[in-house]
Amino acid sequence: MAARAILQSASISVTDYRCSAGPADAPFVELHREFSISYVRQGSFGYRTRGEAFELVAGSILVGHPGDEYLCTHDHVRGDECLSFQLAPELVDALGGGSELWRSRGVPPLAELMVLGELAQAAAAGRSEAGLDELGVGLAARFVEIVSGRGSPARDARPRDRRRAVEAALWLDAHSHEAIDLEGAARASGLSAFHFLRLFASVLGVTPHQYLVRSRLRHAARLLADDTRPITDVAFEVGFGDLSNFVRTFHRAAGVSPRGFRQAAKGDRKILQARLAAPL
Repeated sequence: MAARAILQSASISVTDYRCSAGPADAPFVELHREFSISYVRQGSFGYRTRGEAFELVAGSILVGHPGDEYLCTHDHVRGDECLSFQLAPELVDALGGGSELWRSRGVPPLAELMVLGELAQAAAAGRSEAGLDELGVGLAARFVEIVSGRGSPARDARPRDRRRAVEAALWLDAHSHEAIDLEGAARASGLSAFHFLRLFASVLGVTPHQYLVRSRLRHAARLLADDTRPITDVAFEVGFGDLSNFVRTFHRAAGVSPRGFRQAAKGDRKILQARLAAPL
């Protein structure tokens, strides 16, 4: 596991984690030493803690609680990358949400968090002028708002079903720019549409279509933060067949238009501040 400290302050620190472990590597017990939320930007891994098991894919969030032991497994693919925000107890208290919200666990890919995760990643890589500390606090605050009251995915699937769900998510992410329907995705996984839908949602906590749309949004957020190509080109490149649908879907997830998101990536703090202050 390669860890690179990007930012350190009294209330929030940011670390870039890159793991090269694969199916042949034995997992070992690790310990959360701080409160943290980590954005999975690439790859997949299993996360075992407090008697529960989670499968995390690109766009998922890993929540860490100080003192909790955990195992990370790589039964399906080799390697993953995460952008991790370590939060001081005082900041966690200010953010609220209650102790149950901050227990160690995995959170399914949620559109509202993925777009902020991609903007934070762009800032961490030096491709955005937005403040990384502000984005970290914003991501944590949005996490509290969005995740409160949401259920967790079922996690009693068999190992073979977990593998199939993760492989399906990796396939959807790699082909998200294409026109994909439920039948096509199920066929690629060698399952009936009904079985595929039930298995995917049970293991990962979102439906295949939700993950497909959120994957497109994640790729769009990355392009908007990194690139100068027209917004129309971004929409079509990531898989949206209609510009108005892209703008509407992106705005619903990010709270700002694609154009506003791009301006925030360039360091326009007014847009980010307005987004964080906006009620749900």
